Amino acid sequence: MAVVVNKTLPEFEAEATGGQLINNEALLGKTVVLYFYPKDNTPGCTTESMQFRDQYKHFVKAGAVVYGVSRDNLKSHDGFKEKLELPFELIADTEEKMCHLFGVVKNKIMYGKKVKGIERSTFLIGPDGVLVQEWRGIKVAGHVEEVLKSVKAFCKGLSAAA
Repeated sequence: MAVVVNKTLPEFEAEATGGQLINNEALLGKTVVLYFYPKDNTPGCTTESMQFRDQYKHFVKAGAVVYGVSRDNLKSHDGFKEKLELPFELIADTEEKMCHLFGVVKNKIMYGKKVKGIERSTFLIGPDGVLVQEWRGIKVAGHVEEVLKSVKAFCKGLSAAA
């Protein structure tokens, strides 16, 4: 079963940096931004991660937590996180379970060859575990600001409803 906007996320579980185990239960009660990126230490992914890092305090202030997700292993993630001084955890989806669940695995053409890769995508999940919004096939420039604007509007709506 894949994720669908306005529906509760299907069950999943994955390891993250910082010794965390991320699953549906761990995310309940939090507004969550999950950004999927192709690979640690590549130019676009580095830029995107640095932009989430630079805006991280604004996400937290708005009431959200951020997680990066790729198929890299925890060792790679630890190095990437340390090198970029990322204040949030990175999820190691080495078996592509989350990637398939969120439908971000795509066929791409790289150097003239067909390869299976991750389509850069971001998901906003509400504290009730429901997928609120998704951005697929995004370009890095301006994306983090757009997500932050949506998070602020969503969290403001939550506090107004409380």
